[in-house]
Amino acid sequence: MTINKLKVIDVGHSNYSLEKAMLCLETEISESIFNGKHKALKVITGHGSGALKKAVKDWCKDQEGRFQAVIPGEDYNMFNKNASDMRFECGIKNDLDFGRNNTGVFFIWFW
Repeated sequence: MTINKLKVIDVGHSNYSLEKAMLCLETEISESIFNGKHKALKVITGHGSGALKKAVKDWCKDQEGRFQAVIPGEDYNMFNKNASDMRFECGIKNDLDFGRNNTGVFFIWFW
């Protein structure tokens, strides 16, 4: 059985309220950690007004220590050790956001 180590969720284009988007994020993270199927989560916040991106960033900061790393899309490149290590551990070879300075995504790497 092959396990996909990177899960992608798109809360930015779901037409959710900010509160519902954050609840969806927390639920996805809790389920992923509990069931052990995924090692990382790619969260698409989109660009929009920036409110969702700020909420996700602030929430991740409040969760300090819960995750191995939180990597904003603008830092998801070969010069970021956490990004390189996460890609290696998760077997991510082809991700279109790698090195693209995409400010509309976050990567959350679990312990």
